[in-house]
Amino acid sequence: MRSDDAILWEAYAKEPTGENRERIVKRYIPLVKYVAGRMAVTPPPGLDYDDILSFGVMGLLDAMDRFDPSRGFCFQTFAVPRIRGAILDELRRYDWISRTGRDKLQRLERAMEEAAAEGTLLDDEALMERLGMNEKSYRELLEIASRSYVVSLDEVLGLEDGEVKRDGLLEDPSPSPQEEVERREELALVRRALEELPERERLLLSLYYQEGLTLKEVGAVLGVTESRASQLHGRAIAMLRSKLL
Repeated sequence: MRSDDAILWEAYAKEPTGENRERIVKRYIPLVKYVAGRMAVTPPPGLDYDDILSFGVMGLLDAMDRFDPSRGFCFQTFAVPRIRGAILDELRRYDWISRTGRDKLQRLERAMEEAAAEGTLLDDEALMERLGMNEKSYRELLEIASRSYVVSLDEVLGLEDGEVKRDGLLEDPSPSPQEEVERREELALVRRALEELPERERLLLSLYYQEGLTLKEVGAVLGVTESRASQLHGRAIAMLRSKLL
């Protein structure tokens, strides 16, 4: 028995009318909302959540134009990275992270690299001391890290429905042998870096990226608030990035 999605795409393939296109868009608007929510993005000044959704819809429309059902891919798997990419591209146009914020993120990564090289424990107190920050400034930095890094990890791990990087997924579902080798090497590096993280950070990333829990739900599992879960997410991602640089 064919799924509703298959029927929608079959009808659109036969008659690519505005009406059939609108049906597909309506079908996948919840997917756009899900992706936007998972990105934990705070709209910059002058924008609101509806603007973020409109950016995501742009990505959805682009994915619809590129999607070929005959290749056997699930549309959700195909569309999610494109929706994320469209949102991120538009946010970059608005420079949603200030130059000062980017500098602080780089300082955080360097501090983690240095601590790892010295074999020093990467706890909050030690990092605050290295960065010369008070607790309030440090936690604000972790919030920025959580928002700014969420997309990049998803693009590498591709945990929705298969380990495929966004660039390779959109154009050609059959990567070249060289690309496949590079992809596997990259994934191996990420897995090794994940294994080196403390147990709580590994659990947090697993719950968020693999199990699909929201930060609020992750916080409930860890016994912390949603805000604290977001900060821990930022620290975990920064730790992971410092190991991959």
